[in-house]
Amino acid sequence: MANLGFDFAPDFRPLAARMRPREISEYIGQKHLLGEGQPLRKALEANRAHSMLLWGPPGTGKTTLAEIIAHYANAHVERISAVTSGVKDIRAAIEQAKAIAQSRGQRTLLFVDEVHRFNKSQQDAFLPFIEDGTVIFIGATTENPSFEINNALLSRARVYLINRLADDEIIQIAQQALMDDERGLGKRQLQLSNKVAKSLAQICDGDARKALNLIELMSDLVADKGEFTLDMLTQVAGHQVAGYDKNGDQFYDLISAVHKSVRGSAPDAALYWFCRILEGGGDPLYVARRLLAIASEDIGNADPMAMTVALNAWDCFHRLGPAEGERAIAQAVLYLASAPKSNAVYTAFKQARELAKQTGHEPVPNHLRNAPTQLMKNIGFGEEYRYAHDEPGAFAAGENYLPQSLHNSHFYQPTDRGFEKRIQDKLASLEQRNYQSGRKRYD
Repeated sequence: MANLGFDFAPDFRPLAARMRPREISEYIGQKHLLGEGQPLRKALEANRAHSMLLWGPPGTGKTTLAEIIAHYANAHVERISAVTSGVKDIRAAIEQAKAIAQSRGQRTLLFVDEVHRFNKSQQDAFLPFIEDGTVIFIGATTENPSFEINNALLSRARVYLINRLADDEIIQIAQQALMDDERGLGKRQLQLSNKVAKSLAQICDGDARKALNLIELMSDLVADKGEFTLDMLTQVAGHQVAGYDKNGDQFYDLISAVHKSVRGSAPDAALYWFCRILEGGGDPLYVARRLLAIASEDIGNADPMAMTVALNAWDCFHRLGPAEGERAIAQAVLYLASAPKSNAVYTAFKQARELAKQTGHEPVPNHLRNAPTQLMKNIGFGEEYRYAHDEPGAFAAGENYLPQSLHNSHFYQPTDRGFEKRIQDKLASLEQRNYQSGRKRYD
């Protein structure tokens, strides 16, 4: 066939693959690792690559970072996916690394994707070759290395946290692809408005690969020099996105619906609104934080376990990730919605805080003051203080612990619901003992 003079072949790779950064200056995100003066960046620029584990969500640049590290280390790259590989593949990659070292004098960077899927024996197979420097080992994982990676491997590789990309970083990546004439869509002069860009970033939730895939799909729906629309984004994303803004009014309407449904003891409704937030791309940890506030504001001492359940759900999300963590938050939503309700703590705190603001000049009564020196004792600090544990029932009946002018103040009025009924009964019993004691300080 005659040579028609073309000195290039078309690049049929997906946009996300074509736009993969080749050096640090093109890499967007992870400034805590690759920003100016950061230790990892300095190590790469000094050609001091080391074995590491990259832990973070999908689409945040773990594979790209490994490729960049290989570039700066001038290393041959061997790739293994724990989803499809076994010990045989590990051995083959190691043999290839040895051959490259002998024939070229070049080190090999062994990139293992989804490394947490390897079992203990498979993970152990890397150890001697990391130790003797045969390979620079880089493992990528979406799961917490503390639970999924052997201690022996953890001790030989530094762990770097790869953060979910921020919305402005996703937008920057999208704009970069639309402006790049060589690898991107720059020659088509496509337009991405701020409104569509923000919606794109929100539904991608920090996943750059997803953003570029959606940009590429939308590019098939628009002519050159055309503009992307929300309808196009909705069409390629597979669900309605235009009406949801996780930082705008609708998000706050949804979180308000969650809160009011929990307060109103409507577990089904509370769960539904929580799921609406998830389906809209909202942050489940925002809901977890709100549940902690609800546990104190709307449940309080009617069920003291509510705060523990909410806190444990938050912790579960951090330990297990979204798939399991979202269910833990759902469990907390249902528990709090079903719990007895009381705002007595909330009300008491507000009243006490306001009174404290107005009466900050009131001195601490002498019998409650600290008296670490003899001089202070001589002045009367701590005098007549009654040590509760020496009193019957560990209660100094008739004692007063407020300033004299405020000694009749009451803030906390426990309800007769849930555990707070027991608190109510206990406080009523103590008040009766105060009345019967006959001793009233300040009277």
